[in-house]
Amino acid sequence: MKRCFLVTGATGFLGSHLIKRLLREEQDVVILKRSFSDVARIARELSRLKAYNIDEISDVAQIFHDQRIDVVIHTATCYGRQNEENQHIVETNLNFPLRLLERAASFKVEIFLNTDTVLPRGLNGYALSKKQFSEWGRQFAREGKIRFIDAALEHIYGEDDSKSKFVTFLFESMRDGVPELNLTAGDQKRDFIYVEDVVEAYWLILAHQGAAEPYQRYEIGTGKTVSIRELTLKIKDILHSETKLNFGAVPYRDGEVMESKADISGLESLGWVPHTDIEKGISEMMNYYNKMKSTKMGK
Repeated sequence: MKRCFLVTGATGFLGSHLIKRLLREEQDVVILKRSFSDVARIARELSRLKAYNIDEISDVAQIFHDQRIDVVIHTATCYGRQNEENQHIVETNLNFPLRLLERAASFKVEIFLNTDTVLPRGLNGYALSKKQFSEWGRQFAREGKIRFIDAALEHIYGEDDSKSKFVTFLFESMRDGVPELNLTAGDQKRDFIYVEDVVEAYWLILAHQGAAEPYQRYEIGTGKTVSIRELTLKIKDILHSETKLNFGAVPYRDGEVMESKADISGLESLGWVPHTDIEKGISEMMNYYNKMKSTKMGK
């Protein structure tokens, strides 16, 4: 069934992979971005979708006036990694999506699929603001205004991600031959999930909404953990890197989560399984960057 999707954060890592999948499925795609957004990730797709610049329209209601939107997929976020003030984090992660949710509900949009986090709300401003918006979404669903879905992500990674993300930071540092890296002891265990497995999970969730409950929550990960130390050593081995790894040089942060793993039973009930283990995922990243390097050298 063909539907019209409004995607926020479409120029970002997850959003760009999602719109590529939607276009492959021959869906109508509308994106919301800033006029100055870097569109490099979706440059080839721009001619096949409709884009609105959030800083150039007075009200997001215009988007819903212009076309019938069936599904909103919200991926835009602020992690606070660039020392953003709390008010900026709240504006991006709570106030903006709440305005969008209110407009979507008023225009009778069928589904609002929100990208949530599995992090505990008290960890930092990012986690708190994400949980606050999820609570608003649940309230809207209880009141029968819209069908709201939380997709709570574990640690997503893959090619073309931001250098501020941990896996990409490790990968690029060792690929580029950084002499040494100062790291924590690395005993933290994380559930690392490859981006294409996440995209498949989103698509499958949306395909099973015929008689779904008004509010649903899915945790998206592999259901398995890998320690930070093990991940780092795997990347070093795959890249044949000579970077010296100084485990224990950095202390754990306050409130450090020592183990996080997705409960994927909800996704498994839909027939979903992750297809990419950490070795394959890192190898896919290496193949992608090697291809990009060859393409640049061939120009």
